[in-house]
Amino acid sequence: MSENTPVAKPEENKHNEAALLPPTDVIEDAGGITLYADLPGVPKDKLHLQVEADTLTIEGEVSLDLPEGMESSHAEVGLPGYRRMFTLSRELDAGKVNAEFKHGVLKLRIPKLEHAQPRRIEIQVG
Repeated sequence: MSENTPVAKPEENKHNEAALLPPTDVIEDAGGITLYADLPGVPKDKLHLQVEADTLTIEGEVSLDLPEGMESSHAEVGLPGYRRMFTLSRELDAGKVNAEFKHGVLKLRIPKLEHAQPRRIEIQVG
């Protein structure tokens, strides 16, 4: 992989519905990438992750329930959910994605394929 090759890059929104783009950090290390996406207001049962071919899709429905009898007079978030798509590098093993969701933050760990990981080469003395 060259220094300028993105491990995961955002893709254009392929759906017609408007959605919020969750703020996302992608951190690469020798073993793979760790992706953090902020999804406040999304319960775990309304969070959907999918990997198809080389595309990772993150979707979540915002669920902000108002107490009975109350009505919102002002809302900063007017869209029903989040959507973000990433094109994954071919060096990543999309079959081994590990996902955690805690306090509105999604953490995905995607390891590199075995052949793409750095390895130490033994030097023989002879």
